[in-house]
Amino acid sequence: MNVVNRSQKRKTPVIPIEMISIKELVASAANIVAPVWPLKTFIAVNPLQGLEHLPFELAVLEVERQRAAISDASSGREAVNRELIKWCSVYFDEGQSTIGMPGRDGGLYRAFANLALYDARLNRSHSDNIVLAALPDKPEDAIVACLDQMEIIEDQKEEFIRQALAALPGWSGYVKWKENWQSPAEQAKRPATLVDYVAVRLVLTRLLWPEASLAESANTPPPAFLSELPDRESQFRKGLLNKLLEQSAAVALPQSSRADVQLVFCIDVRSEPFRRALEAQGNYDTLGFAGFFGVPVQVKGLDDDQPHDSCPVLLKPRHLVCDHAVDSDASCVRRHDQGRSLLRMPTSIYQWLKYNFATPFALVEMVGPWLGMQMLGRTFAPSLISGWAETTQVTVIPPIPSEPSLQSIELSEQADFGESALRMMGLTENLAPLVVLCGHGSSTSNNAYASALDCGACGGNHGGGNARILAAILNSLPVRSILSDRGLAIPSDTLFVAAEHDTTTDHVELYEPRGMSEQQQGMMNSLRRDLSKARIANAKARTATFGLHMLQDDKAVQETQRRSCDWAEVRPEWGLARNAAFIVGPRGLTKSVNLEGRCFLHSYDWKTDTTGKFLTSILTAPMVVAQWINSQYLFSTLDNVAYGGGSKVTQNVTGKLGVMQGNASDLMHGLPLQSVYAADGEPYHEPLRLLTVVYAPRAMLDQAIQTQDVLKTLFGNGWVTLACIDPSNNQAHLLQRDLKWASTC
Repeated sequence: MNVVNRSQKRKTPVIPIEMISIKELVASAANIVAPVWPLKTFIAVNPLQGLEHLPFELAVLEVERQRAAISDASSGREAVNRELIKWCSVYFDEGQSTIGMPGRDGGLYRAFANLALYDARLNRSHSDNIVLAALPDKPEDAIVACLDQMEIIEDQKEEFIRQALAALPGWSGYVKWKENWQSPAEQAKRPATLVDYVAVRLVLTRLLWPEASLAESANTPPPAFLSELPDRESQFRKGLLNKLLEQSAAVALPQSSRADVQLVFCIDVRSEPFRRALEAQGNYDTLGFAGFFGVPVQVKGLDDDQPHDSCPVLLKPRHLVCDHAVDSDASCVRRHDQGRSLLRMPTSIYQWLKYNFATPFALVEMVGPWLGMQMLGRTFAPSLISGWAETTQVTVIPPIPSEPSLQSIELSEQADFGESALRMMGLTENLAPLVVLCGHGSSTSNNAYASALDCGACGGNHGGGNARILAAILNSLPVRSILSDRGLAIPSDTLFVAAEHDTTTDHVELYEPRGMSEQQQGMMNSLRRDLSKARIANAKARTATFGLHMLQDDKAVQETQRRSCDWAEVRPEWGLARNAAFIVGPRGLTKSVNLEGRCFLHSYDWKTDTTGKFLTSILTAPMVVAQWINSQYLFSTLDNVAYGGGSKVTQNVTGKLGVMQGNASDLMHGLPLQSVYAADGEPYHEPLRLLTVVYAPRAMLDQAIQTQDVLKTLFGNGWVTLACIDPSNNQAHLLQRDLKWASTC
């Protein structure tokens, strides 16, 4: 690595500082890091998201260049990193510490400036004391002062700041998320901007590493995977397209009869094998739709303390929908609330004693024997302990029926949500007597990455709440009347039912609406039996991926159940590992194909989308989310140290917001090793860029691409490969980087 010396700097032409503000300078430099969501709403994101304006290969090389530039084991850089990690950990803490850092409501830089004077690791001399006592009030002024003090010339300031951000991409990415994605109300509790973060880092650099200068890396050789990816992707693409082309002729055939039940699952790759297993049980049709069901809302369940955003992070929630108790008298509700408070009390007391600096040792003496027995039970009989805990909870907190209140959504907007969902998935005619809207979530124990296994379309939360909202909307008689006037008539005997699929155990919970007829109740009972059969069939296939072959039916189900409640299980399920393609089209295109749980499936009928607006929505929202997921799995597999989370075995949760390796590291911003590797050196996920296959005329795709810059970027720069199966001739065509089509033959 070459370091630019100060005499060389003075010979370089200077760009006047007036030409660009500090905020713009930092924002431009921050393209090297991607936003990092906290653990409670962990969202998959492309770690090179800020560089998507570049071709894929150049973006990879840019990150490799930055890593090479800051890869030296400089004691000064390590000292700055160590202190910055310490300050970030205490400032962003979300309740893990009993005594919080004072002055956090004033912002990251202001809190640091007020307290750094009392930090013996920083205030080591009289000159340090002078610097800390005279820190400017504004972080922008602090950045200017530090850059001038370290003699960083104007045309190298942006690159110097970029290297400062790249030194700890996890923490800087977390700040980027807070600034650009966190809600204003939450942001106000602990305000932080990238300008604050850079100001703190540069002050630390000025104190601990005053000789720091811009590091220039030598030519970085391209990583081997850049040359290996195209061949692997071509092989996968040819195999998938050949399978789909064999089925494309059957797409236009009319449906022979009305299905007994239609089930709408999330597009999540884990839904595909379960849909296939269920369809084998009877006269069932399944569809795929983004798991928030087109309802961008905040949801507050009956037992939730706070509402949460339940929609893709690309959208902003437009309404707050709260659950309320139904068919329950006041005494039942009171017993429910009292039981909930009773069960929470021991946990609250234990947490307070555990994290208080004065009581942890006494806590061990007091509750050690009880926790020791609990530890043995959870280790050697996790299913038994989990079942006992569920029984206790139901006994103490008597369940009461509830349903979402739609009062916050105007009737016309309810109709808009319902119409958009039905038309986008092509469910506009021949509706079954039962239509099940099935969200999904996971159930795991002692898993910091639990939300990474939940529904990404619901912001890293369970999707059952959104399913219940849309079902209530579509069961509403006033809404059906409006939809009928719009040419979308829902049969009077069609009932919408909400459900939630547990992707860890494959159990599907059905939320029965009130007022079901005897016939509908009978159909629900039959559906439950077939869901149980599908669960068994899928459990046997899933446990085989963990190396457990030839398990009997009950043993396979028990194994998935054990994984969900075993606190020592580092891999409760595979999540979205091995995802590779996003398929947009009718179910007939994929129904007879075993896609091995590798494809996102979004239902779509181009014939009902005369303007192409629904296709555009699918490509600019669900597909973008799928591309983020795909990219995170891709890079976490290719280099788990740089882009992933490392091994779960050595991780520690910090501040209830993220994980670090050991007790002081960068904030881990990717997937843990166990999520993408079957064993050391044995990847389970096959790293491929996302392949999008659309069953629609090429003209419709051209129209969508030409009007959407995000699609031009993703397709034109090679982040996503687009293939079209044209219904006019059932031929496959591939979109090139110049956005022109070529035959795949």
